[in-house]
Amino acid sequence: MTAGRTDGWFDPLARFLGTAYLRNAFTKGTEQEVTFLIDVLGLAQGDRVLDIGCGPGRHALALARRGFEVVGVDRSEEFVGLAREAATGLPVTFEVLDVRDLAYEAEFDAAICLCQGGFGLLRGEEDPALIRRFAAALRPGGRLALSAFSAYFAARHLEEGEVLDAGSGVLHERATLRDAAGSEEEFDVWTTVFTPRELVLIAEAAGLEVEGVYGVAPGRYGAAPPSMDVPEHLLVARLPS
Repeated sequence: MTAGRTDGWFDPLARFLGTAYLRNAFTKGTEQEVTFLIDVLGLAQGDRVLDIGCGPGRHALALARRGFEVVGVDRSEEFVGLAREAATGLPVTFEVLDVRDLAYEAEFDAAICLCQGGFGLLRGEEDPALIRRFAAALRPGGRLALSAFSAYFAARHLEEGEVLDAGSGVLHERATLRDAAGSEEEFDVWTTVFTPRELVLIAEAAGLEVEGVYGVAPGRYGAAPPSMDVPEHLLVARLPS
């Protein structure tokens, strides 16, 4: 890790969960999410898509099955290994890479960063410099779809044991997780939360043109406006031609 970076807290969690990650209810809406993303990103057959913070690759694999050429990156060796196992015969490759080290230049027609994968788990380090790396990976006219947990929802629906730091916008909880064998273990989980205005300002500072910020939930992606009772925001932005 580069000096000054967060401690990679998600790595042991990913190793512990392994395939059990895909048992979570929030992973079951992949096909609906991908259908919406193809439309809102204006994807055409053969387009190249970068999946940033891809985890076990569920969105990357679903896009590859629909004929898109996909590259997925994630810092978790465990998750990348699972994605590679599922990728046989598909036009998709997976790489172990910290999103802060992205160095692609104008290679993709679209990029996605979903489910707090490469953006939202950095304990407050999310900033325009990171999004500029996302934007740099796009060809002129390419689009980015990025989801982030809602600060409004987090504050309004704060659960017992959760702590929301109003200064940093980081939500902390102590979660009990179960692995594929049924063993349980407790982990600290930190999620950075955002307002729609913050996402717009970050994207614009990175040189992107914002096309919309929508209120979404896992398996229920659409063009509805943000709401205090919807858990995530979905930012859609375009790199100028």
